[in-house]
Amino acid sequence: MPVVRFFAAAEEAAGAAQAHGRGRRSRALRGTLSAQHPALASILPRCAVLVDGARLDDASPLPESAVIDVLPPFAGG
Repeated sequence: MPVVRFFAAAEEAAGAAQAHGRGRRSRALRGTLSAQHPALASILPRCAVLVDGARLDDASPLPESAVIDVLPPFAGG
């Protein structure tokens, strides 16, 4: 089962630093995460989702052993 790691505002919205993800594709995973963590639903569409360090489209399959990072937009200076 993929491990999902949340960072910054995504971690705050999820209420945890990581969770186990369900879904065979990135789109399904986003839906599952939004259902499990309703506060995450509002920021998830703006987040970058990296699968094993690579950004994939919503139709890409997710390997069972994937590490998925949810990164909200960062402001910097």
